[in-house]
Amino acid sequence: MRHVTLIQIFNHHIAKKYLSRSGIAHAIACAYNAFKLAKKSNVSVDLATKAALLHDMGHYTWYSNGKWDYDLYRKNDIHAIKGAERAHKLLIRLGENPIIAKDIALAILFHTDSYMPEGFIKRTPLQEIVKLADEMDEEQGGNHHYRKIEKEKAVKLIERLDEMVDEELENTTEQN
Repeated sequence: MRHVTLIQIFNHHIAKKYLSRSGIAHAIACAYNAFKLAKKSNVSVDLATKAALLHDMGHYTWYSNGKWDYDLYRKNDIHAIKGAERAHKLLIRLGENPIIAKDIALAILFHTDSYMPEGFIKRTPLQEIVKLADEMDEEQGGNHHYRKIEKEKAVKLIERLDEMVDEELENTTEQN
């Protein structure tokens, strides 16, 4: 049984604030990618979709002379660190199991190594899935963060993904 659903996360004012900053369309696409990857890899679809949905909630917009500066962002980026902290706090506030909240926060922390020396991170399967789900939706120059989606469509996609997660969890429980 899940403590917190994706739609509960999505509807929370803190998630709305940070997901809109980093790109709702990207967050949802990553959550769907994570579902597929987790299902194929026998990793929790619940944790994978939550981590992928929240993976970029630590983004800060780096501007130079009034324009988005991708190079400045890459040079100063710590969004995974900030996002892991924000996601953990949000999940605990929503009543998520503390162990699950920690696993999700760590997957967010390690979804990128842009802030660490190359080759420094050894990822768990969940962390690898969130990284791959993000990479599957990336666009050059960070443009994936600027794709738009209608609010109603976003809600329907999140609700459908919640149904898919529930179905998968039921199937997994029945098989065990």
